[in-house]
Amino acid sequence: MNAHKSIPARERLIFALDVPDRAQAVQWMDRLGDAVTFYKIGLELLSGGEYFDVLRELKERGRKIFVDLKLHDVPATVAGAVRGLARYGIDFCTVHCDAAAMLRAANEAKGPMRLLAVTVLTSNDQADLACLGVRGSLADAVIARAQLAQDCGIDGVVCSGADLSSLRKAAPELLTVCPGIRPSGPANDDQKRVVDVRTAFAEGADYIVVGRPIRQAADPRATANEIVTQIETALR
Repeated sequence: MNAHKSIPARERLIFALDVPDRAQAVQWMDRLGDAVTFYKIGLELLSGGEYFDVLRELKERGRKIFVDLKLHDVPATVAGAVRGLARYGIDFCTVHCDAAAMLRAANEAKGPMRLLAVTVLTSNDQADLACLGVRGSLADAVIARAQLAQDCGIDGVVCSGADLSSLRKAAPELLTVCPGIRPSGPANDDQKRVVDVRTAFAEGADYIVVGRPIRQAADPRATANEIVTQIETALR
């Protein structure tokens, strides 16, 4: 059951603006028009050198912004980065769910910006965690990290749709943002733990992040609109 019912369906779709430069980012904004109102900008764009130009462009167009930089460092450094980003009117920013001290420092520096803790990347599975020395099941790791985030005052988590059912029971107040959404089911790419739109919202997602299924569509705007329709149907 979704815990944040007042969020408009169209805002629940976050488009992954995974492009290398401002020119391509603006092309996608123009191409998608009003079909997308929430954008995620991440590491690929950051390395292109025009990250904050795109951020300002999104703000000028009245779009919501999800800065997905997965901050992870000593508490003072993360707090400084969060404090700096908060000046730009960003809506969401990611931090890795690591030490409590780092999460608390980030929370104290965030201002009105909402922080999302990354639990386990959707490109990782049980075998990947085992290689990193994580004991226990992947599901247990997700729950433990979500509870840590909640205890430290973090607003929400980034998690796989496959983790939502148990996570919602353990930390019901957290916002949940789910990447790796595939509207037509699993695809042959680097995401290992994926779900479709209906399943994500049936299990309690607040937002979904969709990239390649829109970017690779013959008609990206129509595809985005169709995903919003699927969200509306799932929430009834």
